Amino acid sequence: MSVPLRTAVDYVEDVSPGSGTLPPRAWYASSDATSLSLNGDWLFRLSPAAGAEDDSFAREGFDPDGWARIAVPGHWVLQGHGSPVYTNHRYPFPVDPPRVPTENPTGDHLRVFDLPPHWPDRSDGEAVLRFEGVESCARVWLNGTELGTFKGSRLPHEFAVGRLLKTVGNVLAVRVHQWSAGSYLEDQDQWWLPGIFRDVTLSHRPVDGVRDFFVHAGYDHRTDTGTLRVDSAVPGRVTVPGLGIDVPTGEPVTVPVEPWSAEVPRLYEGVLATGGERVPLRIGFRTVEVSDGLLRVNGRPVLFKGVNRHEWHPERGRALDPATMREDVLLMKRHNVNAVRTSHYPPHPAFLDLCDEYGLWVIDECDLETHGFTEAGWRDNPVDDDRWTPALLDRAARMVERDKNHPSVVLWSLGNEAGTGRGLTAMAEWIHGRDPSRPVHYEGDPDCRDTDVYARMYAGHAEVERIGRGLDGGPRRRRRLPFLLCEYAHAMGNGPGGLAEYQRLFESYERLQGGFVWEWIDHGIAHPELGYAYGGDFGEELHDGNFVCDGLLFPDRRPSPGLVEYRKVIEPVGITGDGTDGTVRVTNRYDVADLSALAFSWSYQVDGETVASGPLPVPPLAPGESADVTLPVPPHDAPAGEAHWLVRAALAADTAWADGGHVVAWGQFPASERTAPHVTATARPRTGDGVLTLGPGTFDARTGALVAVGDAAVDGLRLDVWRAPTDNDEGAAWQSDPRCGPLWRGIGLHRMRHRLDAVEIGEDALTVRTRVAPAGRELGLSTVYRWTSDGDRLRLTVCVLPEGDWTVPLPRLGIRFGLHTVDRVRWFGGGPGEAYPDTRMAAAVGRWQSTVDGMQTPYVRPQENGARIDVRWAELGGLRVEGDPLFLLTARRWTTEQLDAAAHRTDLVPGDTVWVNLDHAHHGIGSQSCGPGPLPRHHLRPRPAEFSFVFSPLPSRSPGV
Repeated sequence: MSVPLRTAVDYVEDVSPGSGTLPPRAWYASSDATSLSLNGDWLFRLSPAAGAEDDSFAREGFDPDGWARIAVPGHWVLQGHGSPVYTNHRYPFPVDPPRVPTENPTGDHLRVFDLPPHWPDRSDGEAVLRFEGVESCARVWLNGTELGTFKGSRLPHEFAVGRLLKTVGNVLAVRVHQWSAGSYLEDQDQWWLPGIFRDVTLSHRPVDGVRDFFVHAGYDHRTDTGTLRVDSAVPGRVTVPGLGIDVPTGEPVTVPVEPWSAEVPRLYEGVLATGGERVPLRIGFRTVEVSDGLLRVNGRPVLFKGVNRHEWHPERGRALDPATMREDVLLMKRHNVNAVRTSHYPPHPAFLDLCDEYGLWVIDECDLETHGFTEAGWRDNPVDDDRWTPALLDRAARMVERDKNHPSVVLWSLGNEAGTGRGLTAMAEWIHGRDPSRPVHYEGDPDCRDTDVYARMYAGHAEVERIGRGLDGGPRRRRRLPFLLCEYAHAMGNGPGGLAEYQRLFESYERLQGGFVWEWIDHGIAHPELGYAYGGDFGEELHDGNFVCDGLLFPDRRPSPGLVEYRKVIEPVGITGDGTDGTVRVTNRYDVADLSALAFSWSYQVDGETVASGPLPVPPLAPGESADVTLPVPPHDAPAGEAHWLVRAALAADTAWADGGHVVAWGQFPASERTAPHVTATARPRTGDGVLTLGPGTFDARTGALVAVGDAAVDGLRLDVWRAPTDNDEGAAWQSDPRCGPLWRGIGLHRMRHRLDAVEIGEDALTVRTRVAPAGRELGLSTVYRWTSDGDRLRLTVCVLPEGDWTVPLPRLGIRFGLHTVDRVRWFGGGPGEAYPDTRMAAAVGRWQSTVDGMQTPYVRPQENGARIDVRWAELGGLRVEGDPLFLLTARRWTTEQLDAAAHRTDLVPGDTVWVNLDHAHHGIGSQSCGPGPLPRHHLRPRPAEFSFVFSPLPSRSPGV
């Protein structure tokens, strides 16, 4: 009988969570016990395969001559050793669980360290070596002795090492494999980035020191009291000076308190003291429950205005420093985000400290996703295989035990897109038993057998409304639970569209308790030649392209237009009015806070400029309350013109997350009618020398093409219906709805041809008749350009009539032309940033200006961008353009075709011509890169249309003006 030979890498394919580690416990950042950070420079050697090198590097006396140095925390593939790999859900290795390829990049790490002076003697307790996160599988030695192995990349693991420590010359050796059985549980729509990417710490654990503890701090909203009980593995005392509490561990005490919430994150400072250690506590009193079909915190239903957050830095990957984590939280608070789903794993524990401090509701998600098994119909899915259940339970326990003392965590999530199975049920049962104070979430449980909330991804508006109205059917248990969109509004590239319509649904139906936009940040990797790299830019055999760039922040953490739009849509104060009755309606949309922390102001604007302003007294409305507030009388000496009221709600004083004066909400509404531009056709066309003149316009007499307005040369003015498809236009392969981008290309809208049918010179007009159509199709657009002038201004009226059987919407409808010597653009209309029909809530009417370069939105993959909406007039390149009706304005130093062809921003090379689009309309944006497309009312259907523009030459200006 043959006996299989076991090798040193068998543990890589073992489905168990590991060996030799200590039981999980609560995390705390500091105590009076001694600790030593082992972060910093480590010696490093990369091998191409598991087992390619022996274990001699872990022995004392090993000479690492020639080894490289890398930073820990860090990923070796981002430090010049190998390359990152991006896949959405397909595993980048053969699916043969629990086996992984022999070609398994393996990083050996060495760290030599001395104990600091006054390190406690071994007799005074134990020493613990802690790893906060290692991807994906690690084997650990200290001073030549193997400590054990572990999997669970984004979870902590500890080893007892006191007996092995020396005063000087300690050698810590860690072997990390990129792939392991654990990789099958971590298929989380992300870059695969191996390495020791979170902190490594050595801590002294005193005799009778704090080991594990559980802070139970509930709140009774009926009595405004909190009940505190701290259970501790080692008996001790709990003191909270601000509440006069001094009790033994395990003993409950009830006192009057202020509750913790995301809006008012009240924390009480305390201390847990045992015989050997003192640990600081930050206690937030709050109670989470599902009752009467709603998720309630402290007795009140909450509305999540959330984001999904992968941890990301464009240079360091998931190795985040405290400053970056704090920047994320501050950006969320300043953009009215109140909730985070930690997709799809527990974050660095310090991030949850920040959520406690600044105030964010958190869905804490387990380090689990097996999405790649969907390719085989979920056959062999680990969560339905009993062999894997211990590993699943280990991951659940390490999350709950680490994070259980954070008041910001209001739901536990079993994981993401892992199908269904017995393992998930076991996890839910364990979590419910260990921490019944928090509900359990998991989107992939359609019957809600194991969960306490009904969660979905990317449901369209109509379906969400049916759910809100209770018309969705399904199991009785599910119909009695609150509903969350744990992912919606896919923020990939230009978009997402439809946010305002979703929010109106959330605010209209009590059962709909909000959602979490996918996702927080683009995962572009900083690249010296490409700007930011995405899937496929590192030569991956299997990848999912720029699907990894789907965030509300650009990789450098600049807010995208999508985040600016989301901020406006979810603002916590509603400010509405029609400007005619002298009042404004103010509504408090907070869940908990009143409006006493806000200062309101008004301004009266004429033609986009403020002519008067002042404070606006608003009562401190309670959550859900509204009041009609009287506006002042418009100033009697205000100039004539188009007038608007603008009302702002700003912080009245500095807060922890923003300075006083930070605007949290605003509303704008018209106070007078707009006067459309009018041109009386009095000038007559004149011909000579091959040109035709009409007022300030010069035309080619043969083709009727405009060549100049005054001194401003104009190139190639013609109808334009094409836009460089957005990620949402292109759509995801699994979307069932027709996808605009592919269909637009399929019928040839990207290669329209223009046929000149007639040039007609009348008494007071020049009329050019054309047909615009794609090659190979019978479809077309009969297009007539009619030019008139009053001598000083030139009016163009465009009439468009569809011909043939049009079955798809148009990308855009307007005119395009080229200008020279354009640097700055001024306009009166929506701004300051881009906006489209279903992404327009954040566009305020005003006078704005920008450079041409500043009008571009730097999406990682170039696509349609930069339109300014509701433009009345614009000035650029020696021209003033007025629209009737309002129009969308775009100006670029490259053509739409060049924008369409670019894969990265570095592919866009500015030319000498600025290409201007004046659009009558655009197709909506939607979020069909993963979610639903634009709502039907935002479809640009081919139908008869007429629109006009008035061109005037601008007076010459001195240089620099």
